[in-house]
Order: sequence, then structure tokens, then C-alpha cells
Amino acid sequence: MAETERILLNHYKLPSLFPAEWPAEKDESDASSDEEQKNKPLPKVPATKLQSAKSKRMSRSRFSVLERSASKASSVPGSQKTRDGHENIVQKDEADPLGMTASVVNTLRRRGLPVEDDAEYRNRFLLSSTTFSPALFLSKVHNDASTEQLLQGLDFLSRSIEKKSASLKVLVESNFQRFIKAKATIDNVYNEMRNQGSDPEAEKRSRPHSRHASSSSWKHSRHPSGPFSPNNNKTRLDDKRKNALVKESEYGVQGIKAPLTEVSIKAEEVWGPALGGREREESLKGILTVLERNRGLFEVGVAIQDAIKRKDYETLVEEYNRAKRFADDARDAANRANYNNTELTDLEVYQILVTARMSADVEEQVGTFKNATRHRLADAGSGKQAGTDDSKPEEYLELIGLLLQLGVEENPITFWLQSRAEKLKSKLTRTAEFSKIQIEVLRRRLANNDKPSLKTSASYLRSASVRERQGNINTDAPKIIEFWDFVDSSMSALLATHGLLGEIVEYWEIAQSFINGSAQRRLPSDVEKRSREHLDLSGESVEDVQNRNVDLINILRECVFIFFADPPIEDLSAILSPMPETPATPKSAALSPLDKTKFNFDPANPPPPSPLRGAAWEKYAFWPPYANALSGVHYLSRILILVGTACGELASLGIIKHDQQHIEMLKSLVGAVRERCVQAVCAAWEADAENAKGLEDWIRSSERHDVTNMPERFVAFEREVVTGMQQICYLQEARASKKEGAEVDVLAPPPQKVVQTVRSQFVKSLYKALSGMVENAERKRKTEDGTGDDDASGLTVPARNGYADFNKSATVDSNNKNVRKLLTLSNLQHLRKDLIASLLAHFETAFSVKLTDESKTIRDVVSQIDARLFQSYTRPIVDQLTTLIKAGVADPNWAPRSRRPDDARPYVYSVLLALVAVQSEVSITAVAVPDHVLTKHILSYLLEQVCVALMEAFKARAGPVAPNATATSGSGGVAKYTLPMLMQATLDLEFLAQTLSVYTTERASDVQGQIYKVLDERTDSEARGSLPKELPEMRKTLKNLKEKTRGEL
Repeated sequence: MAETERILLNHYKLPSLFPAEWPAEKDESDASSDEEQKNKPLPKVPATKLQSAKSKRMSRSRFSVLERSASKASSVPGSQKTRDGHENIVQKDEADPLGMTASVVNTLRRRGLPVEDDAEYRNRFLLSSTTFSPALFLSKVHNDASTEQLLQGLDFLSRSIEKKSASLKVLVESNFQRFIKAKATIDNVYNEMRNQGSDPEAEKRSRPHSRHASSSSWKHSRHPSGPFSPNNNKTRLDDKRKNALVKESEYGVQGIKAPLTEVSIKAEEVWGPALGGREREESLKGILTVLERNRGLFEVGVAIQDAIKRKDYETLVEEYNRAKRFADDARDAANRANYNNTELTDLEVYQILVTARMSADVEEQVGTFKNATRHRLADAGSGKQAGTDDSKPEEYLELIGLLLQLGVEENPITFWLQSRAEKLKSKLTRTAEFSKIQIEVLRRRLANNDKPSLKTSASYLRSASVRERQGNINTDAPKIIEFWDFVDSSMSALLATHGLLGEIVEYWEIAQSFINGSAQRRLPSDVEKRSREHLDLSGESVEDVQNRNVDLINILRECVFIFFADPPIEDLSAILSPMPETPATPKSAALSPLDKTKFNFDPANPPPPSPLRGAAWEKYAFWPPYANALSGVHYLSRILILVGTACGELASLGIIKHDQQHIEMLKSLVGAVRERCVQAVCAAWEADAENAKGLEDWIRSSERHDVTNMPERFVAFEREVVTGMQQICYLQEARASKKEGAEVDVLAPPPQKVVQTVRSQFVKSLYKALSGMVENAERKRKTEDGTGDDDASGLTVPARNGYADFNKSATVDSNNKNVRKLLTLSNLQHLRKDLIASLLAHFETAFSVKLTDESKTIRDVVSQIDARLFQSYTRPIVDQLTTLIKAGVADPNWAPRSRRPDDARPYVYSVLLALVAVQSEVSITAVAVPDHVLTKHILSYLLEQVCVALMEAFKARAGPVAPNATATSGSGGVAKYTLPMLMQATLDLEFLAQTLSVYTTERASDVQGQIYKVLDERTDSEARGSLPKELPEMRKTLKNLKEKTRGEL
């Protein structure tokens, strides 16, 4: 049928068998043909005949150009004329020598090559031409042919050559003598016809050995040889030569040319209309009869084409089945004739040919549609198309059913399952790689920024306590929050039910429905016969689908594991060239919440690697540089919930839950991600604990005026981090979202190693934060002369003159080191007594552990730090008091001049005034509350040190006691305390002790007893014996002193 098309197209010079309009070149051909007829010399015929012939010609239909073209066709089918008008044997079109297409010219025409306008260019593609170019032929005609097709074409060409060569060889061998005799006979006849009427002797002399007339003898002849030439009388040959086979006599037809022309014109005038009309009428009647009888044959192709355009698949299947019934009927008719050994009638033959043509056209259309449908099926997702009716099946089911109805060799169910798996694999890989690139670029940009100041870091740590009162406050810098949001959205795109995890689970559920046959029940029932075998998946297909699904799960697991377990990417060029395309993810699973402008970068010039400063976050690709533990636990707990939920979802799949190896791999994934997250948070937690000193702003707490905001802020920070760590370790929400009746649990409790890491970091953070508090208290401040530290961290609040009244202002004089130390001591006592105990209880409840050893360690640490700061505050005061006491006792004027001393020495009043100043400072700074004991604790300690200083001073004044000295002898070289001196020492000691009796401690009492023992050792027996008599007077003196100094002290 394709060969018939090619012949018809070449015969009538048409581009298509069904042109939409009359070809314009046919009008030009008609006009040029008429012009040629005008210019050509006409034979001498009567004028009436010429007029009749002209009118006849003018009355013919314009479609006669087709008939005229056919009448002028070359005797060689498909031959063409050269530019000078001569014919050659090169055909205008040929069948493909490789046997793939019926027409080479049509193939080139469809590809837009100018083969109609340029004959020389066309001849380069035709095998019969001497200018045939094999390379050009293959590059243009078979540019899309596969290697297998070319090898088949080569085999076809070889067989064709061998077939023709063999037939020619047999023909020549069997008729060789006949060829020789025929050639001799042809030569003799030709010579006789050519030399008719010529002189043999003259001819022999002029051309003794040539059978052809010399071209040079006519070379300069300018006279036409036609019988109607106006110069006919001058060039007429004699009668003997007019029938010779030479050019001058038009090769023997000159004599009969004019009569034949007249007869032809007359016959055309008489019989042309009758014969032509009757034949045309009979032809039209036959065509109409066949058309009416076989209307369906001619309509089915158009109906199928229209159904494809309208996407009316039901009509398409109906028309295709009707076309197959027509083809079956024609095939049965041919088989019956062959079986009965009878000949087909012309009508039956014509009907079979028309049916074959229709069937070929339909199969071509349906075949093209099948290929397009397979491409659509390969790209079809597993969900419903947007805007479709819920009652309609999914797109992939609709396309599978359509292919099964039309009939296919390849199983469309297996094809879609394989295509879908490959598409998911590609999408999964591209999504993971693209996310890694974006995250690494964002991480490098953050890492190349300067480290945030202590003030900036502390401002975000305070958010833990602020959120408790004011709601959601950013826990970290905006750029870091953007990084976390991007990591969270990237993990959601992979592991959320609306992301790739959901697509993988849905893919397995669909595959399972095809395996058990439930999905096939939703397919059309009128499946084509040869397609019914595709409804049941073979064992190999089932195994292949299962393996593909396991591969998808493994790829997903590896992507998540690599992202969390591997360090940051050092060389981005390996994955930036070529740049991965943005995966086509659903809107609900968008990868980036960032604007496009925030991620613009040149792939050829990516951000430089982050500088290595030894920071802990440099080991983690998922951790934003300089991020704090608050934002880390907030986002990582959400990500861990995603990972845990996703692993539980995968473990519940039928293909996984019975495979212990894959279950263990999923458990390992959860454990590895959890451990890496805990390590990253603990590293940030330690850094935050060092920055916790920035939480101190030296502003009194609104709830307790004896402390600042530091303790509450620090405890709120610790409490939030502990809560977040508990969520990371135990994945409570992931366990709550686990499907009911799930047979496999991949969310194992955290190992002891992980819990121990958290416990150790918890204790370490407390120690670092408490040390930071002491550092804040002891830091130097800039003095009036410009020396000292000017608070580089910028955390202190400008001080007011003097001590601030807490009822009017919450700020204190943070430039006074003693004020800072006192407030810090008050803060430490508040932490030790109230807050740390509740924080330990919170940790124990969260992790279900007992912090027995840790509690003891924390108490010891707090005691050590408190003692260190207490000593730092009291040591200068003790040194001052000791100096006063030693100088006062060692003063030569210390001994009384009278027999009975009536007043304490001046150094005693200096000591008491110093203690009054201390008490005032402590009371105003660390505001007294009912249960506050800081003032008593400090003054009691100072009293003890005063007593010790007195004892050492009395020892130093009297000198050392001899080794063998006794209390009674008073000998041994010891300076004796006389009775007045003994009374003065007693008066000084008792006045101090009774004035500070509120702050007396057991140790102070013991030291006072030791002082009396020292005095007794350095007093003689006479003074010792007289002292009891003087005691009543001394009591009166002490009473008077106390009454006199009550208003002063």
C-alpha cells in the first residue's frame, strides 16, 4: 500500500493523496503547457479543424492537467528530466534500499528538506543516481535509526543485491547464444534502416567502420528538419532517404507524421466526448457504489483520528474494534477463497485492498497513539489529577486500561511500576543532592560571618525565660532560624507523609494491589485477547517490583544517614557540575522557605569553605554555625520525630516488617541520627553555658529583690534544653504517632551511652555557668583614672550614684565589685537552696534516672564556688580588720595608765565601725528578706576572724610562751600581762563580743576561750588572783560603754 501511495504521488505530482486545496503549481503548469503549445509550430490543417480542436481543448476540465501530466509521463516509470529537458533513468523517487520506508522522497519531505525544488540535491539520496551519497543518505533518512535497525537494513540490501545478481546471471548464462544472435540481428536491421536510400560506396568511403552517423556532419546545420518547417523546400530529402533511420527524416516517421496528426485531431473531435464521458460515468458509478457499500471502511480512520484529538477513549476503542472486525472479515474472505481454491471477484479484491489500506492507516494511527500513551503512562503519578472527578480512576489506571483494550505486547502494569520506581529513585536522589548543596551553601555563608558577641548570644539565651511570659520569641539569629527552617523543610520533603516517603509508601500499596489482583478489578472488562495475559503479574515481575521498592527504601535511608553522619562537604564542584535540576515536588512539600534571591550563587564560584577554628559545629553538616542549644533542641526534636515516624512507617510495610536485616538497618538509622544530634546539641550546650554569664544584667528580680534576673534566666534555659534533649532521646511524639497494631518497633530507648553524655553535659553546664557568675562578680571595672576593664561584653547596666533604693529602681551599682560579689553570693544561695534542686528533679523526671552522684557533685561545686566568692569578698575586709587589731594592740599606748581602765581602745571602735559599714553594704545590696542569712553569715565570719586576729595580736605583744612554762609560774621569759593590761585586754575583747553577740558563733566562742587561755598563760599569779575582785567594776564599765555607744553602733 505504501508503494501504491508513492506511485500515485509521483504520477500526479502531488504532495499528499488528500490535498486540502488545489496546488498552485498546477495552474502554473497549465499556463506553461499552453504557452508551449502556442510557441510550437503547428502542422498545416484546415482552419475549421484548428478552431474545433481549440474549443475542445478549452472546454475540458481544469483537472485535465492531471491527465495531461500522465500522458507526458516518461516511458521509464519515475524517471526525471534534466535541466536541458533530456530524460535520464534516475527516478524521481525510490523505495528505501534498506527496506525501512516505502518512499525516500516522502521521508525527506516530512523532514523539511528541499528535495522537490533541487533535483541535484534529491539525486544524492537516490540509489539509481551516480551522485548518490551514502553518508548523506544515512545522516538524513536514517538519522534516528538504531544499530539493530541498520544491521537489519544491511541484511535486506545484501539480499536484494544477491537476488538481482543471481537472476541476471542465470538469465545471461542460459541465453548467451540468443543474446549474441539478437545483437547481430539488431545491428543488421539498424544498418539497413539507417542506410536506406544512400550510396553504399560513398558511405563506405566516408565512414568505413561506424554504424552511427557522424555528429560532425550535422554539427553546423542550422536548418530544421520538420515537415512543417518554412524552409522545407530547401532541405527536403529525396524520396529514397525520407524513411531512413536518421535524424534528418525524424528517424523514419516524417512521412506519416502529418497524416497521423490530422487523424488524431479528427478522432478527438468525433469520439472524444462520447468515450470520455461514458468512461467517467462508469467510473463514478463504481466509486459511489463501493463507497456506499463500504462507508464504514472509509469512516473508521477519520473517526479514530477524531477520537484521539478529543481524547474520547471509549469511542477510540469502539472504532478500533470495528476496524479489526473489518480486517477480520476481509481476511476470512481471502482464506475462504484460498481454501475453496476459487478466484476472488474484482469487487472482493477491491474490498480487500481498501480494507488493507484502512487497516494499515488505523494501525499506524493507533500505534502512534500507543507510543504517546506509553510516554504519558511513564510520566503518570500515582495520585488523581488535579480537578478530576473523584469517581474517575487515577490517570495511571485509566492509561493502563486503555492500553490493555487496544492490545499491547509489553505488560503496561509492569511498565508503569518500573517507570514509577525509576522516577521516584531519580526524584529522591535529585532532591537529596539539591538539599545538601543548598544546606552546605547556607552553612558556609554563616560560617564565614564573624562570631556573634557575648551580648548577642546572651540576648537569645534569655528567650527561654521570656517565652514563658510573652509567648514565642526567636531562640536564635534570623539567619540561623532560616537555616533550621530549610533543614526542617528539606527533611519534610523526604520523610513527611506528603513528601517522598508518602509517595514510596503509596507506590508499594499500589504495587501490592496489583500483585494480589485487587487493582485489576478496577480495570475495564473488555480487555483485548492478547492483553489478558498481562493482568496477572509473573513471579519475576513481582520479585522485580519488590526489589525496586526495597531499593527506594534503602536510598531514602542512605540519604538521611549520610546527611547526619557525614561531615560537611569539602568540595562542592563535584556535585555542582552539572547543577541538579529542582525536583518536581508537590507544593505541600516545597523544599525552601527562602526567597530565590537568598540562594543566588554562581555554581562555578561557590562560597569558600568555612574556616577551621576548632569549633565543635565544624563536624556537623546539619548544624548551623554559631547556633545555640535552644534552637538546636527545638528543631532537632522535630526532625527526630520525622525520622522516627518515617522509620516506623517503613517498618510497617509488608515488604520490610518480615525482614529482620532491614528492620535493624532502620533501628540503626534512628540510633545514629539521635546520637549525632545529641552530640551536636551537647557541644552547643557547653558553649552556651560559657555564654550564660551574659545573662547577668545586674537588675534585681521583680519577684525577689535580693537576687538578680540571672538565676531564673539560667534555670529557664537549662530546663528548656533538658526538655528538648528528652524529646530527642526518647521520641515520645513519634511513638504516639505509631500505627496501632504495628508489629515492629524501631524506636528503641536511648542507649546508656547517650543518656550518660547528656547527664555529664548537664553537670558541666551548671559548673561553667556558676563559674561565669563568679567571673562576672570579679571582673574589673574602669576606674576614674581610666584603668581596669571597661566591660568589653557590654552586659552591665549603667550605675547610679550611691546605692539605689530597690523600691524606686531595680538597677544597682554594677561598677562596685563588692556589690557584684554580694549579689552573686545571694544568687548562689538562691540557686543552691531552691532552683538547682528543682532543676535536678526536672532532669530526673525527664530521663527517669536518679542523679545521686551528680547531685552531690553539683552541691560540692556550688559550695566550692560560693566559698571561693565568699573568700574573695571577705579577704580584703579581714586583712583590714587584722591590720587594725594588730596595730592597736601593739601600740605602746595600749597599756592603761590608771589602775582600772574605763574605756576600750580606739582600734576596737575602728573595727566596729568597719563591721558596721560591711553590714550596711550587705543589707542594702543583698536586700534582707525573712529567710535571708547572707548578712549574718558574713558578719559571723568576720567576728571569728576578729577573734583570731585578737588572739594573734595578744600573743605577739606578750611574746612566745616558754616550753616549760606553767600557768602558775609565769616564768620562762614571757612578757607578763599586768593586772591593768589584763583588764584592758578583757575589756576590749568583751566589748567586741557583746556588741556583736548577734553574730556570735560556736567557733567565735571557742576562739574567745583560747584568747583568755593565752592571756592567762602570760599573766603572773598576783594579777590572776586580783582579777576576780575587779570583775564587778569591769561589768559596770562594759555596761556604760554599751549604753554610750548604742546610738553609734
